Amino acid sequence: MAKNGAYFVGIYRKFKPHLLMFSTQIFYTLLYFITEASFNHGMNPHVYITYRHIVAGVVMLPFAYFLERKIRPKLTLALLAEIFILSLLGVGLTLNTYFASLRYTSPTFLASMVNTIASLTFVIAVVLRLEVVDLRNPRGIAKILGTLISLAGVMTMTLYKGPIVKSLGQPLIQIQGNGVTHENWLKGSLLTVSSCITWSIWYIMQALTLKRYPAQLSLTTWMCFVGGAQSAFFTVIVQHNRAAWTIGFDIDFWSVIYGGVICSGLVIFIQLWCTEEKGPVFVTMFNPVSTILVAVLAYFVMGEKLYTGSILGAIIVIIGLYMLLWGKDEDGGVQTKLEEPKDNKANNNVSAGKDVAHDVP
Repeated sequence: MAKNGAYFVGIYRKFKPHLLMFSTQIFYTLLYFITEASFNHGMNPHVYITYRHIVAGVVMLPFAYFLERKIRPKLTLALLAEIFILSLLGVGLTLNTYFASLRYTSPTFLASMVNTIASLTFVIAVVLRLEVVDLRNPRGIAKILGTLISLAGVMTMTLYKGPIVKSLGQPLIQIQGNGVTHENWLKGSLLTVSSCITWSIWYIMQALTLKRYPAQLSLTTWMCFVGGAQSAFFTVIVQHNRAAWTIGFDIDFWSVIYGGVICSGLVIFIQLWCTEEKGPVFVTMFNPVSTILVAVLAYFVMGEKLYTGSILGAIIVIIGLYMLLWGKDEDGGVQTKLEEPKDNKANNNVSAGKDVAHDVP
């Protein structure tokens, strides 16, 4: 019995990051539909983002304060500036453009476009010389081909809608709203692409910041408060209607609570933990899970219009994504071996403190 128990514990520890990232995709899938229902009800996307991150910051603050007291590095002016930029990329720019695009596209399209983040992250890393491409190696060629194929899938989804897939019957759930229709597909596509670009930069910067500030709960809390303040400043400029800041005890309220506690709090913390454990590319490789779940729910359950262009583009993107991941698979092992002797002493010094934080999920 003891051997069997130790075996299952070992399996759990090995696949713990995989299970956590799969759970985040389920949370994100629900978020697509909850926010669409809220926006159709009249919730302003920018007000939603502001409230969501304030809620997340308030909820995460006590956990960050008590659980990371011994391992939280001292904040410097340089670190504060870095957190400000990180919050701007992850909240101020990315989420404001991301949710604004939901007014002009659909949850299925958004979920499909998120799959490009891994490829965009790779391109940016190459430009910044953070990624090495060896064209003499098959895996190096796979990186290039995977990136190009993913971008071809993006162009397919953006420029080609195609015929509507025939509905199989009446939807099981109908989201009641104010009749907002997705009329400007090109505008929505541009907003989505811009959010994916800033999102990719955010993933790269996360990995760099965690090396200097290895306290995931505290970093999540800081990003929520700073990002919420940035979003509030932006919203005050673009939204002059005071009534937009008032929400009732309805879908708007619950979308803020769910988005704040689950997606801006718990999910971001899980992503930071997995980024430190496995790297940013590992985190992005699970995005196709939400694409599949959103497409199934949108089409079969909620009666969302599904275009052949979105299906074709999503398939192309996923093929390119996993070709890129196969090309990077060898990099992870090589990088770990090269860095292990160099970081061995430092890891021994902080292992006790890090184990406390790593057991939180």
